[in-house]
Amino acid sequence: MPFITTADATDIFYKDWGAKDAPVVMFHHGWPLSSDDWDAQMIAFVQKGYRVIAHDRRGHGRSTQSAGGHDMDSYVADVVALTDALDLRDAVHVGHSTGGGEVARYVARAKPGRVGKAVLVSAVAPIMVRTDANPDGVPMEVFDMVREQTATNRAQFYHDFTLPFFGYNREGAAVKEAVRLNWWRQGMMGSALAHMLGIKAFSETDFTDDLKAIDVPTLVLHGEDDQVVPFATTGKMSAGLIKGARLISYPGLPHGMPVTHAERITADLLAFIQG
Repeated sequence: MPFITTADATDIFYKDWGAKDAPVVMFHHGWPLSSDDWDAQMIAFVQKGYRVIAHDRRGHGRSTQSAGGHDMDSYVADVVALTDALDLRDAVHVGHSTGGGEVARYVARAKPGRVGKAVLVSAVAPIMVRTDANPDGVPMEVFDMVREQTATNRAQFYHDFTLPFFGYNREGAAVKEAVRLNWWRQGMMGSALAHMLGIKAFSETDFTDDLKAIDVPTLVLHGEDDQVVPFATTGKMSAGLIKGARLISYPGLPHGMPVTHAERITADLLAFIQG
């Protein structure tokens, strides 16, 4: 399996499908998942002639279960190491949830020529937690609960968490147990310590300055019924902070819409990338 090794001896697993000279789309996954969460989009894009790349964040999936580095700057440093190693040029970076925050910070700080476009999908930016400056954010008590459950009751908590994640707790939802189990499988592959420590990274990192610094064409996609990363205080606000960003919001769609509504999301991604 392909890996790159970072400066602190962390092995980062990645997938790299398609011709090396094809246009590049790189996908960044959410917490506590792995690159497998983007399989539907990766298959669709490689079949359209793109080179598609996705990595398992440190402590997630097949990457090293490192004891440290579970903060957004370290996550982005790992992305820099990977994109440098593969010498990616003019790539489109697509991030879901925590991966959306990762994309925002990476794109804002990327070396010239590395990034062509950016897409934030159900992203945690600009900041999730409630603060004096973000009074409508999610209370810290919610993240403390997620920390405690991840540390002490991870297997059951992850299975339960799939219900709001995919909107399967809504009346009339067509629940797909295999989808829930695949989410659980990805989560349980990773490190409980990394997942617990990483909660601070996705909930407390302030991406406001990163969003303002992005200077490539950017698309923001967000479900209006997102029960995990509320649309009004994240996607809607992010689109207003990024110069020239295009926002597509989806009435009734959940946080996990790249899975539950894969064809629709893939079509909108393709239209933006080809446009």
